[in-house]
Amino acid sequence: MATWPTLEALKQTLDVTSDDWDAAHHLEGIRQAAIAQVKLDVGDWDEASDVPDDSLARAAHLLAVRIAKAPAEAVVADISHNDPAYERLLKGHRRRFAIA
Repeated sequence: MATWPTLEALKQTLDVTSDDWDAAHHLEGIRQAAIAQVKLDVGDWDEASDVPDDSLARAAHLLAVRIAKAPAEAVVADISHNDPAYERLLKGHRRRFAIA
């Protein structure tokens, strides 16, 4: 099984070399929000027994990068539900679907 993306991996992808953006309200917060969104999109995530596989880890990393590059007013859910690459990474992982 894979692990969630690290802050260092996110910084490398974004080409950030300083520690100025590491605080919880900057890149670490974005990383945590992306992981939380992936868990929410999968549905019924059990913290005690569920672990990410490569696809879910990549989905969280991709989402974190998209959030970091998005305008401040962008909403995480809008980014996660309008990105075909993100949707492909989640394919086959959903346990619960929204009822419209």
